[in-house]
Amino acid sequence: MASSPIWKVYTADNEYIASVKHPMYGAMLLTGLGQPNATLRYGHNKIVWTECIDGNALESYDYVTEICLKRASDIQKSK
Repeated sequence: MASSPIWKVYTADNEYIASVKHPMYGAMLLTGLGQPNATLRYGHNKIVWTECIDGNALESYDYVTEICLKRASDIQKSK
């Protein structure tokens, strides 16, 4: 059985709702949720985007992707 994708989407109430293969898809889900403080995470614990704190995902999926990939890279380097 294949493992779950590493990118996780959580609601503003900290409810895990999805895993996605690319942060761009997570950004799309955050947009659909329309909840300030919903998060996109690298794994279940490392928050790499917080909606309305880091920006509004609807404004640029490319920007969300860029930020998330950079933060995930920094997480990997710190291990």
